[in-house]
Amino acid sequence: MKPMDNHTAVITVVGQDTIGIIAKVSAILADNQVNIKDITQTIMEEVFTMIMFVDMTASVIDIKDLADKLDALGLEIGLSIRIQHASLFNAMHRI
Repeated sequence: MKPMDNHTAVITVVGQDTIGIIAKVSAILADNQVNIKDITQTIMEEVFTMIMFVDMTASVIDIKDLADKLDALGLEIGLSIRIQHASLFNAMHRI
């Protein structure tokens, strides 16, 4: 697995599928100068799941403030949206 730098974060989105999820999450990222590096999404039995790798190098806010914005969106549209540094994500999911 390729090592991640300190500016890379992982965003996970899980919940009931609805129109505009990717657009709404992407809008928050674009508004805060966060670049999407990779994205995968799928729908399993009406459950939407998405993982994004993002680059926060040019971000105008820190990861905690971005997490708060994503959490607020999640509450608004009924999804779990979480962000964490990629190094922490990788450490938590290493076998």
